[in-house]
Amino acid sequence: MRPQVLALITAIAWGVGGFFEKRGLQTGNLSPQVGITIRTAVALVILGAVSLPQLRTVAQAGPKPLLLLVIGGGVVAGSIGMLSFYAALRGASSLAQVMPIAFTSPLWSVIVGLTFGTERLTWQTALGMALTLGGIAVLTTAPH
Repeated sequence: MRPQVLALITAIAWGVGGFFEKRGLQTGNLSPQVGITIRTAVALVILGAVSLPQLRTVAQAGPKPLLLLVIGGGVVAGSIGMLSFYAALRGASSLAQVMPIAFTSPLWSVIVGLTFGTERLTWQTALGMALTLGGIAVLTTAPH
């Protein structure tokens, strides 16, 4: 499947998932920590089953790639990011206050890529980033 289609599926899943997560947190009066624990437990079961045939590649990867995944995915995105996201969902009166800001992640990825020299800044990237920031400003400053 094309990467753009997979990215669109990702956006739809995260957008729809965010709706249900917010409703679950609010209607159940659950803390963000409990919500993210439930989400992670379910994901662990599903992802564990799906990745079982490939688990042998972990031993072949070496320590550096695993450390990068642990820090980037486990600590930064998986823990700090998700706990902050759930706290924002729980505290906001509407999804429109949280989702546009939370999903500025591509902007931050480009900034980190530029900083570490793995991305190039083109006029299209700069324009896209500016338009994205403008759209987020419009969405998050509108009355809710």
